[in-house]
Amino acid sequence: MCPTLLSLLSLGLCVSLRIWAAVGEYDKPSLSAWPSPMVPLGQTVTLQCHFRSPRKRFKLFKTDGTSLTELHGNHFNTFTLGPVTREHAGSYTCSRFSSSLPVLSRHSDPLQIVVTGVFTKPSISAHPSPLMRAGENMTLRCQSLLGFDKFILHQENSTGHFQRRGQMLTSGHVPADFSIGPMTLASAGTYRCYGSFSHSPYVWSAPSDPVDIIISGLSKKPSLSAQGGPVVRSGENVTLVCSSESAFDQFHLLRDGENLECPLAGGQSSHGTLQAEFPLGPGTPDHSGVYRCYGSFTRSPYSWSDSSDPLFLSVTESTTSTCSSPMDPHTTEEAPLPREHSSTWYIVFGLVIAFTSTSIILAALVCHCFSTQNRKSESGKLSII
Repeated sequence: MCPTLLSLLSLGLCVSLRIWAAVGEYDKPSLSAWPSPMVPLGQTVTLQCHFRSPRKRFKLFKTDGTSLTELHGNHFNTFTLGPVTREHAGSYTCSRFSSSLPVLSRHSDPLQIVVTGVFTKPSISAHPSPLMRAGENMTLRCQSLLGFDKFILHQENSTGHFQRRGQMLTSGHVPADFSIGPMTLASAGTYRCYGSFSHSPYVWSAPSDPVDIIISGLSKKPSLSAQGGPVVRSGENVTLVCSSESAFDQFHLLRDGENLECPLAGGQSSHGTLQAEFPLGPGTPDHSGVYRCYGSFTRSPYSWSDSSDPLFLSVTESTTSTCSSPMDPHTTEEAPLPREHSSTWYIVFGLVIAFTSTSIILAALVCHCFSTQNRKSESGKLSII
């Protein structure tokens, strides 16, 4: 019996519904990496293919140019790579697989797995300074002796992971300069950079040493003072005090613009202000310089207050006497003279030197005059004869 037109239309509609249902069931999955798609050489990374329905099998593929290479058959939810080598670096996708239907779902968006630590680390520096005021511009410079033709700059976020900040192509040993600014609170944080070669875009160097970029001027400045005054003698203990009416969690001390890396928590002073004492130990000439302090809060560790007024600290060399005390002839240590006696001896010693020098000069002049007169008289006598 020949099928009617109505039965053919019904069959076509039924097939269309089945295809639509199949497509809806096999939606596009997503692929993620834990703990991070940036994997140090020798470590492991777990890839997870996400579906609407849990506990489904998937196929994992690695993109090799324009082709896809399937890895190790079917997997449930997760697959672990590692210990990774540079061969593991590349782009990955996943697709849901069902044993009941010979149909794969759509492929996930590609996920790039980067293997770091294959090359030695580059260096990173901040110009003009890692401590900037809001609204200013700064430059982060990455460079290396290996001649990378690409540098990647990353900023650490609050969870400790890295977010891509940018990359720059260079040639030879040319450094890469990343402009940051105008500075805002989002610009502050910890930065590192990596080096790479264009022929291996997913194989990176080890990360550079971190550089902390700090923004200042977002809260009121503290004050800085020195116990006993800003002028001290060598060997005397030096303590700088940073105080503020704001309830800062930490205080930071800088000398000549260099962070001394010794933040201290503040304590309540007798005047009701919050202060932190920075003991520098016995003073030496190396302690001389210009000091400033800042305050910060734990919730915003890269946001500092405005700078305190500068404190000029001067450490002078101490003067000692080479004579033993006349009261104790057995004393072997040199006893320092009091400051006023030391100054008096300097004045007397200077006067003696001046008087002696003047006497010698006068005596020389007198001798010269007498010798001149004697020569004249002798020449006169000879002319008369």
